[in-house]
Amino acid sequence: MRVESIEARRHILCVFPRYTSSFGTFEYSYPLTDGVRAFMPPQGLLLIAAYLPENWPVRFVDENIRNATKEDFEWAEAVFVSGMHIQRQQMNDICRRAHAFDLPVAIGGPSVSACPDYYPSFDYLHVGELGDATDELLARLARDCSRPEQQVVLTTADRVPMTEFPIPAYELAEMKKYLLGSIQYSSGCPYQCEFCDIPGLYGRNPRLKSPQQIIAEIEKLRQCGMTDTVYFVDDNFIGNRKAAVDLLPHLIEWQKRNGYVMRFACEATLNIAKRPEILEKMREAFFVTIFCGIETPDPDALKAMQKDHNMMVPILEGVRTINSYGMEVVSGIIMGLDTDKPGTGEALLSFIDESRIPLLTINLLQALPKTPLWDRLEREKRLVLDDDGRDSNVDFLLPYDDVLAAWKKCMEAAYQPERLYARFQHQCDYTYANRLKVAVSPELKTWANIRRGLIMLRNIIWKVGILGDYKRVFWKFALGRLRHRDIEGLLGPALIAHHLIVFARKASSGQQNASNYSLRLREASVPAE
Repeated sequence: MRVESIEARRHILCVFPRYTSSFGTFEYSYPLTDGVRAFMPPQGLLLIAAYLPENWPVRFVDENIRNATKEDFEWAEAVFVSGMHIQRQQMNDICRRAHAFDLPVAIGGPSVSACPDYYPSFDYLHVGELGDATDELLARLARDCSRPEQQVVLTTADRVPMTEFPIPAYELAEMKKYLLGSIQYSSGCPYQCEFCDIPGLYGRNPRLKSPQQIIAEIEKLRQCGMTDTVYFVDDNFIGNRKAAVDLLPHLIEWQKRNGYVMRFACEATLNIAKRPEILEKMREAFFVTIFCGIETPDPDALKAMQKDHNMMVPILEGVRTINSYGMEVVSGIIMGLDTDKPGTGEALLSFIDESRIPLLTINLLQALPKTPLWDRLEREKRLVLDDDGRDSNVDFLLPYDDVLAAWKKCMEAAYQPERLYARFQHQCDYTYANRLKVAVSPELKTWANIRRGLIMLRNIIWKVGILGDYKRVFWKFALGRLRHRDIEGLLGPALIAHHLIVFARKASSGQQNASNYSLRLREASVPAE
């Protein structure tokens, strides 16, 4: 639903900040595509855009695609911004630019909700989820759209039920320029992993949309041009297992009715491997990837971080089980844990080789506010908050330089082209082969889609197979896929592998932060044109 109509009419400019170069945004793969410029459309700002009164004109600008212009700011009467900690520098820059036009600027989202003090220059801080604070913000702007004399902090006490959320305003986003579509089914997670801020921000009892809402959002994404992979951005897709079981038949029926025009991906805890009834339905709904926060293969470390649920099934067995249903596992890995030893890096590389997981986001431990880890380290006086040259705010038990060196070594070794492509070859042979076999929908057999595939194939062959410095490894893999007439199995791994290889090389030479959450200031290196 939208907020009730407000008589005053305001022009609202929603601006999403650029990302800094990140392991998980895949920007080095974009030049190999047919025009992708950004990772996923942001749910938060598009939800707010849809919630605004119907008579309020709204513009949405994703600065990963283009910068907000002088004309955008001159058109606007107020500016809305949202983002994560790693976008802090860019969000403050948007505020500065908007203030140059004397516009009031409001910020919401996970970063300001966790750390309001990060944003002293903003006029309005929206802390928490969609709810009464949102309504109060809109009412204030309706009464007076000038900048307030001092910062106003609005905190949500009464949240809008997710069953009453409007469909995000996907029509405002340039969907063809995103690598993935995005959709949110739930908010919150029942687990309390020590390092995670999700329970502190969104609660332990997952709140849910209805299956009918999800189908309507998928239809909207499709109408707006997204016919590739759609990522469920939920903190844990099986945080409420019954709800996941209830949703999956609706997804299956929609896929059958529409010729499987989309693929799905999600985040879930590794104990999903204990639920074959869910995995089978996910396979039938055409889920192809699950991000699992494995964090570490060390059982002692998992117990220490309160992630015992990762031990409900042996980790390697769990990965293989998920693979057997045709779903590739993507994993989060943390280094710098209190349980780490001098040989942890080598043990991690052995795990990577054994698991055959192609993509693992390997980060140094970072303590986030509103987490048990932050509270513990604060008590132990092990938070390092006055050195923005570090890649972590944690005073590790091992020497910092040793931990950083181990991270660089792991990045360099794990993403050597030979090792990475060997893991992708395993996925082709033992994971992708288990996916549901579906005929290509007539909707996808268009000249536009064929042209798109040919452009990507041309770019990959030219930039990797001819100009690249790992061309022999690439061609060994590519010729095998071509012999199997598996163009799709060639394009996807080649796109992702190129990003991983380039990023890892920069990381191992010290040109990238060792944590996606690091507050070490960096220029946004995904510039909008």
